Amino acid sequence: MQPIRDNSTQIAPGPAVAAGNGESRPISGPVFVVGVWRSGTSLLYALLNQHPQIALMYEGDLPLLWPLFIGRKLSSALCKWDFWNQALKRHALDSGELPDQGLDFRAAVESVYSEYARRKGANIWGCKSPTYYDALPFLAQNFPAARFIVIWRHPAVVAGSILAAAETDAWFRRAGVMLRALMGCRKLQLDGQRLALLGVRIHHVHYEGLVRDPATVMKGVCRFLEIPFDARMVDLDTADRSAVYGGEHHALVHGSGIIRSRRRGRELPATLRTKIDRYLRLWRQQFGSGSPLAAYVPEADVVCASHWERARDRGCFELLRALDRATRLTYCFTPLALWKAYRWLKSFFQLPRKTVEVATITSPGLQHK
Repeated sequence: MQPIRDNSTQIAPGPAVAAGNGESRPISGPVFVVGVWRSGTSLLYALLNQHPQIALMYEGDLPLLWPLFIGRKLSSALCKWDFWNQALKRHALDSGELPDQGLDFRAAVESVYSEYARRKGANIWGCKSPTYYDALPFLAQNFPAARFIVIWRHPAVVAGSILAAAETDAWFRRAGVMLRALMGCRKLQLDGQRLALLGVRIHHVHYEGLVRDPATVMKGVCRFLEIPFDARMVDLDTADRSAVYGGEHHALVHGSGIIRSRRRGRELPATLRTKIDRYLRLWRQQFGSGSPLAAYVPEADVVCASHWERARDRGCFELLRALDRATRLTYCFTPLALWKAYRWLKSFFQLPRKTVEVATITSPGLQHK
């Protein structure tokens, strides 16, 4: 695999607000850390949260469940949110300690996420989640002061890591996960460009640069966030990973240092490897050599993905996105008692592996990352 340039860039940072002690403080607004699955978002999250001014939630995904707040009090909506992905439990938050009143989803997200930051004494709140890979415009529209940090990793390595994770986690055995990850890279690139043109603040980092030289990358992130660099951000010795899911695929982020995986994922089938190379060749032509995604050069001398291949893959990708949105909407409007009964039945009958793979496509939170 050819080396890449550490193409970290900063786009349109906002002005800092002067603090009383003469130092700059970050302007208000959330920070969202985004990347496709297995691209290093968990590592970046753990390093960011080492900074005393930063407290991001881990895969809360609350903005994507906005229908929960239609006609409900906050406590009721948060109870159902917790059943989705155990976000309250994982972050040691108690819905009873938050104001039990009707809030729109924007105010609710800020109330919950900023409360988590307040308990740490931090003033930068937000969330990291791969699920936001296709939600950048939605988040930017509803949180105009938001800042985005997008992490990139070679799509072939991402694919290999997904194959390895699928051996121990049924979530990664869902139909369409590989296509979501590959086409999600294109979606992130396009949305990032569009947001930058609108003046949204977005910062790109590469996983390869992060593990090779974490100090340089994290200093760049601190400049983007307009906060002083903290030396604790370059290792995991004291990182709080209590909100991170368990599982073998998260073994490295639960470790004590930043290391390259000795097992870089599974060997890719030749058809998948050449498919990724075809798209890398295409994206390099479409986005130019200076874009984050185009920094990855295809290994093989291949032609670009054909118009037919692109149309077919985009069609399948849009269907998968529609399915994900429908799943969230169904969950939000279906009584919680029915979901509890479903999960009980699933656990009781101990569905075989193939059945679990199908169930996780249409059932939220059953097998989370």
